[in-house]
Amino acid sequence: MRAGLVLSGLVVGYAEGGALRRGRVRPVLSGVDAVAARGELTVLLGANGAGKSTLLRTLAGLLPALGGTVALDGTDLLGLRAPERARRVGVVLTDRPDPGQLTGRDVVELGRLPHTGATGVLTADDEAAVDAAIDAVRAGPLAGRPLARMSDGERQRMMVARALAQQPSLLLLDEPSAFLDVSSRVALLGTLRRLAGEQDLAVLLSTHDLEPALRLADRAWLLDGAGALRTGTPGELAASGAVGAAFDTDELAFDAPTGTFRLRV
Repeated sequence: MRAGLVLSGLVVGYAEGGALRRGRVRPVLSGVDAVAARGELTVLLGANGAGKSTLLRTLAGLLPALGGTVALDGTDLLGLRAPERARRVGVVLTDRPDPGQLTGRDVVELGRLPHTGATGVLTADDEAAVDAAIDAVRAGPLAGRPLARMSDGERQRMMVARALAQQPSLLLLDEPSAFLDVSSRVALLGTLRRLAGEQDLAVLLSTHDLEPALRLADRAWLLDGAGALRTGTPGELAASGAVGAAFDTDELAFDAPTGTFRLRV
């Protein structure tokens, strides 16, 4: 099993005024050590405001890291120029972009821009990569349909296919199931786990769908709300009490043996 994504002492947060100056940064998470291995689905869990999106957006290059290192297959990810990062990292965000008149295939073809450059002219190899990405998410029947006429679940499959068309080593997804119904959420998690294994990808996604994530993920990163991150298999984190400590409320309690929440009596 190759290491994939390795975080060492990572500090993420925000710079006041947009400048990384000494004494003008606001860390959200500090000293983060974690691994998202190739071939595995890793879920990032935590309550609202715990720092999930901040961490993912830092890894995606949308926010600057405040300290520490991030390696992808042994390469300094934070030091890569944007074009090279785009060839190595596929990103699917929660945002719902306006697709205009683009078809599903048009959207997936956009994933080849890091390889074609500004011209956007697709070679036979690029077309093959697009075909493979569409086939990987089993969306062939959707390729010719306008994205605007797709359901949220269908549209999200095309966005994942666009990221796969980049032929990345790492796939980052920030709340990819936010607008999906229950069955589509579970199906998307299953698809991502399958893709991780089939394509030897490191897949890291944040989600609020705690119960299915704990059932389907290979590994979990759990933010405790106090700036600390716990890692392990879902079973390990559940059995240790870490999941309950992060999510239990006065009304709900996490039951580790069943992996579900129950009402407190």
